[in-house]
Amino acid sequence: MKKKLSLLALLCAALLIALPAFAATELYVFAAASMTESMNQIAEMYEKVDPNVKIVYNFDSSGTLKTQIEQGAECDIFISAGQKQMNAINDKFVMPDTRFDIVSNRVVLIVPKGQNPTNIRSFGDVASDKVKLIALGNSDVPVGQYSEEIFKNMGIWEKLKKENKITYASNVKEVLAQTAAAAVNCGVVYSTDAATSDAVEVISFAPKGTHRPIIYPAAIMKDTKHKAEAEAFVKYLKSDPCSAVFTKTGFSIPKK
Repeated sequence: MKKKLSLLALLCAALLIALPAFAATELYVFAAASMTESMNQIAEMYEKVDPNVKIVYNFDSSGTLKTQIEQGAECDIFISAGQKQMNAINDKFVMPDTRFDIVSNRVVLIVPKGQNPTNIRSFGDVASDKVKLIALGNSDVPVGQYSEEIFKNMGIWEKLKKENKITYASNVKEVLAQTAAAAVNCGVVYSTDAATSDAVEVISFAPKGTHRPIIYPAAIMKDTKHKAEAEAFVKYLKSDPCSAVFTKTGFSIPKK
């Protein structure tokens, strides 16, 4: 009898030790792929702020994330690389008064590092014989939309399409990978993505006035089952430690 009681006590102790892990709340955060590095750093920091909350990321193009939310994917917080994707789901899925602008970014032209034999130096060079193939995000990807806007305002978009110079990628990380692998002559990505790779070189920033400001909106979803935890994490995203991470990885903090 005494032996059985001892085993029971050990079992109870084991359950008590394991309890905190089972009690952790999983907070699903859908974020633009261009935020991968900064948000992963923030998740590590947040583990110390609230060990009972586990941040579970889903990184992809904002268009893909928007579609997943519309199709019923479990999402507590959405951070888009463009206002368009957030606007599309705003009325039906976004919790009122939770939307805010979290960071801003810049668009750059990159080439494979050390592999620029034709001396590409500007966005205008993309229309010249210096470039045979350029990687861009597709029309459902914010960076692809900004790229199209830039080249349209420069008056060379139709020329690029007519000459079949464009190869499309499903998100900005794919554009980065294609360029880093020298599968193309150049690519258009965010400055923050370019900063994460030693295999590419930034040649030029997008000409001033050729595209809308790049502002990333964030919001809590109406259907979240963890409203208090989501509000706490959003509050943390607005804190100085998080702003420091965003700034260090190349983002800017929008003026409030």
